[in-house]
Amino acid sequence: MDFEIISDILDSETFAQSSGIRELQRLQKIYGKGRWRKCKGYATVRLEDGTVLNAELHWYEAHGIGKHEFKIKHYLE
Repeated sequence: MDFEIISDILDSETFAQSSGIRELQRLQKIYGKGRWRKCKGYATVRLEDGTVLNAELHWYEAHGIGKHEFKIKHYLE
């Protein structure tokens, strides 16, 4: 991860689950079987260079396994 999440994730929402996730087989192979969901939300992040920005984040999560593979989709003004 080349950024650090420094606030709570707000307005979290699931927009894909189970067979709707293209990466499902890879996630199950790496992290284990579970009810995988692809989610999005908004948080304040600190980049490697120290810049602090608000961003829309996407990640995968499954009950009992946790949240994995956070990525910044875009920065907010």
